[in-house]
Amino acid sequence: MIGVHERTTSAKVDHDASGLFDLSGRVALVTGGTRGLGLAIARAFSSAGADVVVASRKEDACRDVAAKLRAAGGRAVGHACHVGRWDDLERLVDAAYGEFGRVDVLVNNAGVSPLYPTLAGVSEELFDKVIAVNLKGPFRLSALVGERMVAGDGGSIINISSTGAVRPTGDIVPYSAAKAGLNALTVGFADALGPKVRVNAIMPGPFLTTIAESWDMDMLAERTRTYPLRRAGLAAEIVGAALYLAGDASSYTTGSILTVDGGAQWSMPTSGDAR
Repeated sequence: MIGVHERTTSAKVDHDASGLFDLSGRVALVTGGTRGLGLAIARAFSSAGADVVVASRKEDACRDVAAKLRAAGGRAVGHACHVGRWDDLERLVDAAYGEFGRVDVLVNNAGVSPLYPTLAGVSEELFDKVIAVNLKGPFRLSALVGERMVAGDGGSIINISSTGAVRPTGDIVPYSAAKAGLNALTVGFADALGPKVRVNAIMPGPFLTTIAESWDMDMLAERTRTYPLRRAGLAAEIVGAALYLAGDASSYTTGSILTVDGGAQWSMPTSGDAR
């Protein structure tokens, strides 16, 4: 009789550890994939063997990143998409399946957190935009791709959340609320799409991506002084978590929120993460 710890599911099991992170033969769709964390994830997935669909609002940027991934030996296409618009998402999904015939890994990375003067000064337009990009879009895209995954060979959905979801501050209230909703959405979709589709989230803290160029570095240094790792993250440091959740290494992981923040959530409150 096979013991409970030896029993396997339909997931691929390989005693060669390198195979646990191999994405060869899989197709990954990454939103917000032209800069910051999304770009780092797209590059990592391509180098791990995946065909990659790069999506963001700017078509030229999508094409440029896709061309560079192809130049490095991968297969990739770019497709412009505003993730807050459902019609755009339907076109994105149709384009991805039209090009590669499947999507095995979906990364909902696109996000936005505009500055505002006061809470009363948050306009309805700003609030709706934050909810649309950070919550409504991931819901719709996960539904569209997730149902196709269930009907096919399964897959993995990865939502990029933020420690702001659990440690909100006054300067990111709408963003924090949207990301808290994304955490809940992660667990709900894991239940709805299981067992063929795994749905998880990565919850980053502050990362030194392009948006960090507008930060007050002295203030950041003061904040990170209280972190266990004493610094903000680099975009490449999100890659390990993304590869884990995308591949077979995480075959028994779903409905989880994986924190990658240098210990920030256990120290003084900070502002939201940066893509």
